Amino acid sequence: MIVINARFLTQELRGVQRFAEQICLALKQLRDDVVFVAPHGIQMHESAKALDVQCIGSHRGHLWEQLDLPLYLRRQGNPLLISLCSTAPLFYRNQIATHHDVTYVRHPESYTRTFRMLYRTMTPIMLSRIKSLLTVSAFSKGEISQFYRFPEKKIFVVPNAVSGAFQPGPPLKEQQDYLLAVSSPSAHKNFSRMIQAFLLLRGHDDLQLRIVGGASGIFSDDNLQRLASRDPRIRFLGRLSDDELISQYQGATAFVFPSLYEGFGIPPLEAQACGCPVLAANAASIPEVLQASALYFDPLDIEHMAAAMERILTDMPLRLSLRRRGLNNVARFSWEESARQVSQRIDALLSPARDRRSSQGSDALGRESSSKL
Repeated sequence: MIVINARFLTQELRGVQRFAEQICLALKQLRDDVVFVAPHGIQMHESAKALDVQCIGSHRGHLWEQLDLPLYLRRQGNPLLISLCSTAPLFYRNQIATHHDVTYVRHPESYTRTFRMLYRTMTPIMLSRIKSLLTVSAFSKGEISQFYRFPEKKIFVVPNAVSGAFQPGPPLKEQQDYLLAVSSPSAHKNFSRMIQAFLLLRGHDDLQLRIVGGASGIFSDDNLQRLASRDPRIRFLGRLSDDELISQYQGATAFVFPSLYEGFGIPPLEAQACGCPVLAANAASIPEVLQASALYFDPLDIEHMAAAMERILTDMPLRLSLRRRGLNNVARFSWEESARQVSQRIDALLSPARDRRSSQGSDALGRESSSKL
C-alpha cells in the first residue's frame, strides 16, 4: 500500500493544489496500490470522489498532518507516503515529499511573518528525514539545494502541466481588446509594475487590462486597488471558474506574466493552450518553462515592460508566431507524463525494500530446509 497525503483537498485551489490534484488523478489511473487520505472538511468534492478519499483523524490543517496522519501510518505498518504540496509530516522518514519553490525566502515581502517562520522552521526538518524530494523545475531544484544544502541527487523534477479543458476557442464576433493577467496579487507577482507599464501606453484608449485572481490571507497587501483606481480600463475580475477563465484566455489580445519569481508558473501555459500569445518576465524559472515561445521583458523595468506590451499589441505577425510557438510549447507537458515520473520514483524506492524482503524470505527458507536435513 502507498498512502497519498490528500490534505490539499481541504484547501483553496491554487497552483500547488492544482499540481497535487492532477498528479493524484493521474496516479489513480496508473496504479492500483495507492490510498488517498485527508482530514475532514473537504472543499474539492469532485476530485475527492474520483480519488475515493478516506477522511481520517479529528484535527485539521498542520495539526492533522503532524499528528493524525503519522498515527494512521504507524497503524498501517509505516507504508510509503507521498506528499505533493509543500509540507509533510516532519518526523516520518518513509516518504517522498514535494517542495515547489522558496519564494518565501527570496521574496519574504509577499508573505506574513507567521507564514515565513512556519516554512523556514518546518522545511529543513522535513528535508532531513525524507527519502526523496519532488519539485517542479530545474530552477527550483537548484534553489532548494542551494538554500537548504539538500543534495541535488535526491531532488527529482516533475513539471506542472495544463488540463485538456484549456484549448483554443472560436473567434469572437465582437472582441474587446484586452491584455490579461492571472495570479494572486502578492508582491513578487509584480502587478504594481505591470499596471504602471499599462498606464504608460498611448493610443490604446479602448484597451483594457483584466486581472484575474483573488487575494489570500497569507499574502501581503500590494495596494493594487489604489493603482487601478487611476484608470477605469483596469478591471479586477476576482476568482473565476475554469470555464470563465478559459473564455478570458481565448478572447485576450495577449497574456502578461510579470512575475519576479516562480517555481514554475502555470498561467502562461494555460494561456498558450488557449491560443493566447504570451509576454513574460525574463526571470526565475519562466524562461525554462516557456523557452522561445514568449516575448520577454525585464520585470524590474517598467518602460521595457510597456514597450513589450506596445509591440505585441501592434505586431500581428508576432502575435501569430507566438500563438503557434505557444501551442507547440504547451504540448511538451502533460499530467499523465508527470504522474508516470512520480510512479517511477515510487517504484525505485519500493524495489530495494522488496528485494530485502525477498532476500530475508529466501534466507529463512534456506535455514528451514537445512534444519530438516
